[in-house]
Amino acid sequence: MTATRTANGDPAAPADRRRWYALAIVMTAAFMDLVDVTIVNIAIPSIMRDTGASVSSVQWITAGYALAFAAGLITGGRLGDIYGRKRLFLIGIGGFTLSSALCGFAADPGMLVASRILQGAMAALMVPQVLSIVHATFPAHERGKVFGLFGAIVGLGAVSGPLLGALLTGWNLFGLEWRPIFLINLPVGIAGLILGAKFISESKAPKALRLDLVGVALVTLGLLMLIFPLTRGHELGWPVWGHLSMAGSLLVFLALIAYERRKAARDGSPLVELSLFRVRSFAAGIAVQLTFGIGLGIFFLVWTLYMQMGLGWSELRAGTTGIPFSIAVSVAAGISVQKLVPRFGRKVLQAGALLMIAGLLLYIWESAHYGMAITPWQMVLPLVVMGAGMGLIVAPLTDAVLSEVPREHAGSASGLINTVQQMGTAVGLGLVSVVFFGVIDDATLPQAVGPAFAEAFQQSLWWVAGVHGVIFLVMFALPARPKAHVEGAADDDAFAEGPAGGGGPALDGGAKESALTR
Repeated sequence: MTATRTANGDPAAPADRRRWYALAIVMTAAFMDLVDVTIVNIAIPSIMRDTGASVSSVQWITAGYALAFAAGLITGGRLGDIYGRKRLFLIGIGGFTLSSALCGFAADPGMLVASRILQGAMAALMVPQVLSIVHATFPAHERGKVFGLFGAIVGLGAVSGPLLGALLTGWNLFGLEWRPIFLINLPVGIAGLILGAKFISESKAPKALRLDLVGVALVTLGLLMLIFPLTRGHELGWPVWGHLSMAGSLLVFLALIAYERRKAARDGSPLVELSLFRVRSFAAGIAVQLTFGIGLGIFFLVWTLYMQMGLGWSELRAGTTGIPFSIAVSVAAGISVQKLVPRFGRKVLQAGALLMIAGLLLYIWESAHYGMAITPWQMVLPLVVMGAGMGLIVAPLTDAVLSEVPREHAGSASGLINTVQQMGTAVGLGLVSVVFFGVIDDATLPQAVGPAFAEAFQQSLWWVAGVHGVIFLVMFALPARPKAHVEGAADDDAFAEGPAGGGGPALDGGAKESALTR
């Protein structure tokens, strides 16, 4: 619900009360999406047993969601600018709820993969509107508190998925096995749809914008040409067309850059704001987000497969094993933003990368040393170290990346950051076929499956450690200390569009006030 203003410029009382309901609704939707990204991993063995899904199908169940989400994120933000953020949010949450039902009642792996891709596409319509609605709803002096709350929800959602998935799968509610991990979205989504229609007010860009359809097509094509061969390559024996497709994706992205440059010069409404990459800290931050997403995409999937299919643990045992990791992420994230970053700046993020590497190396050693007899308690130390490292990175990273971005482009920058991280996750999930399944012999005897999965897990963690080494080096290009955010004297500070506002051009002074009073 956006704050309306009276003739003297003061917020009207009804809007002041109702906007917190709107915040709760959009935060719940964001939480639902974040949980859905990771909740599936823990249920993969159950899905494979129940549906007979192949390795390729398993990867597409996870990567298909991330790919559709990444490909549609910027587009979803722009559609909200054009047609109304409330309208797109309601369409997105309605579609997300419907696709969750299709996932829950999927009759075979093909239907499940298709439903997950649809679910990712609907999330791409829903999620970009969340921060846009917050921008349009809350004045500048309140946004710091709101974004702090949003950061906590993001962290909680990201680490709650595996545990929630373990509980729902382990309980086997009504004999449905893995299906409740999707069906739980139905009551939440329906409530969000009804309450959102009542409490969220409409807002859109006051300047008429046009959707860059060519940009959308090029982004989607480039991603498909890269991710599809990575995901299917191992299963198909790495055919020549797969290598040609991956090489061709680079040409498509180069064509995208050339087209977006001309589009910006012609009408000022490109899908991707290329001028942002002239800011060194932003360009470095995008590289960090991409590689960080790749590392996380690899780790979380192979970790789940290692515990359940390699060590033979139940869903509940595997899910609860991740609790120390979740606690460490939450604690480190809170300390990093409130205490460490203001004092040590960029060094906090680099310390996080080094802690991630240390935790990964410790995990590799423990997996090799204890072998198939390893216990959840023996995993606590590496998981806590890794969780602390992740918390030091994820909480302050966006702030560090955006600190030197011109205020008028904050929305575009935020949208690109989210999109690139999702792209990285999709690429990482695709690489699982190379770094994990590529180590496992298809002819492995049943009694050797566990050790083979343990070896593949260790090999994968070496890759993830290498990724974080790259992240550590790239972080030197980030500003030593993020510029302090100054809440403006007036409430009409930069209101940008895109996934944090949409990715469109900045609003001028009069338009900002219009957007805040809409």
